[in-house]
Amino acid sequence: MSFGSASSRPSASAACPCGGPTFGSCCGPILDGAPAPSAERLMRSRYTAFAVGDAAHLARSWHPRTRPDEITVDDGTRWTGLDIVEAQEQGDAAVVAFRARWRHGVDVGELRERSRFARRAGRWVYVDGDVD
Repeated sequence: MSFGSASSRPSASAACPCGGPTFGSCCGPILDGAPAPSAERLMRSRYTAFAVGDAAHLARSWHPRTRPDEITVDDGTRWTGLDIVEAQEQGDAAVVAFRARWRHGVDVGELRERSRFARRAGRWVYVDGDVD
């Protein structure tokens, strides 16, 4: 399954780009501003934000200390699948390792990252990650 750019936000009853159940019961509410109940769910919502072109969610969910000044989403990249490899939470810190598959024109690839998250004021935020 492939998901496109900013104009392709799924309907509430459609499959969620992250591989979860429906968009309306999975990442949709988090993209709309609801707090993610776990670092893994925030990771899934960030993947979905890349898949649907929601740069505003990426900015909101990024730790202000490490967030870049500008966040853009490449409309030519199609995110085609997400696998969570590991998810560990310990207090207000968490690590989520994942594999995200993509396609850009005829090129295909896989991004592997071990991401760090922190809970600030009761909300999970992405801090940074190490790409394999």
